[in-house]
Amino acid sequence: MGAVLRAARPLQLTLAVVKPDAVAHPLVLAAVHETILNNKFLIVRNKELVWRREDSQRFYQEHSGSDLRELATDSCSAFYQGRFFYQRLVEFMASGPMRAYILAHEDAVALWRSLMGPTKVYQARNTAPDSIRGAYGLTDTRNTTHGSDSAASASREIAFFFPEFSESHWYQQDEPCLRCGLARYDAEECVHSILKAGMTESS
Repeated sequence: MGAVLRAARPLQLTLAVVKPDAVAHPLVLAAVHETILNNKFLIVRNKELVWRREDSQRFYQEHSGSDLRELATDSCSAFYQGRFFYQRLVEFMASGPMRAYILAHEDAVALWRSLMGPTKVYQARNTAPDSIRGAYGLTDTRNTTHGSDSAASASREIAFFFPEFSESHWYQQDEPCLRCGLARYDAEECVHSILKAGMTESS
């Protein structure tokens, strides 16, 4: 397991999602989880979930920049290609279980996106073969993982996937302790928690 992070700067949160194509293959899911730990992310929350088609539509319209209204300003051909991709993505993301994570790191957004690699799988295989998508991606929709593209997107997407999670409370109560390395990894729950008095990282 990766060493517990001790950060000089405030921790940043990001959303990471392991898509249905990867969750369907336990070895791929385990490899992605190991990548998270080996790169010194703190796992703040994680859960498995299954979307309805309506959930998938709402996420990609409101939270990921895939709203078709943006495509309407492009050429007719681009609009229809975009609509086809959007519908295919919506259907795929509602096709089976996903694993969602809230991850913390000094540079959580940029680091996770770097580890994922390019969105297009053929590009990932050619330019970043050791990335998650380069190693495990199948197509541009079945590309293993999703990650927020900015801190603002991360806040919106975390709220979508984890409505019970209070980001402001986490920054006030948990982040200062976790930043100082007062964290232990719970292998059963697959999350990091704050070390209590008298405990060690291996407790």
